[in-house]
Amino acid sequence: MITELITEIAVKILETTAYAGAFLLMALESMIAPVPSEAVMPFVGFLVTDGKWNLWLAVLATSSGSMVGSLASYGMGYYGGKPLVLKVGRYLLLNRHDLELTERYFNRRQGLYTVFVARFIPVIRHFISIPAGMGKMPLVPFVLVSTVGATLWNGFLLYLGMRLREHWTVVQKYSHQVDIVIVVASVIGIGWFIRSRMAARKHRLDS
Repeated sequence: MITELITEIAVKILETTAYAGAFLLMALESMIAPVPSEAVMPFVGFLVTDGKWNLWLAVLATSSGSMVGSLASYGMGYYGGKPLVLKVGRYLLLNRHDLELTERYFNRRQGLYTVFVARFIPVIRHFISIPAGMGKMPLVPFVLVSTVGATLWNGFLLYLGMRLREHWTVVQKYSHQVDIVIVVASVIGIGWFIRSRMAARKHRLDS
């Protein structure tokens, strides 16, 4: 079954890499790499519920990873601006459209509150540290609001994973229906990814 297979693979990867792997994945998630926290944190919750990981160490590792990634993006924006971001982003599958969307969002609502709220918005949370750096937002307040926002979001997903694990027998009972949803979502996701890559390439050629 697809659901069980994905679960086994994800948990196995995290078990093998331990807290360091979770740290790295969440660091990439807070940069411009396409690593969604929704695909990492619930499985961290699985391991916590199974007693294989300590809850507070898991929170520390993932939140620290989020902050390292955020600081890296902030630094790129602060010191190199958009040219450096685009240069590095070529190696991390950067979606230029998503970056520009985040820039517009930040420019309309500049401030610490904007950075905090952005941590809970899909797509934008991956990029928000870049315009914050480009806008020369003070580092200490940026770190504080980013840490709180990232920890709350990661903790929420971790909690969902723990609850899901507790009711895993129910999930398995309806796994065939879940498999269909996963297949459909995967097809849509792949189609969206290809379309966004083609659009980004066309944008580069036209500019």
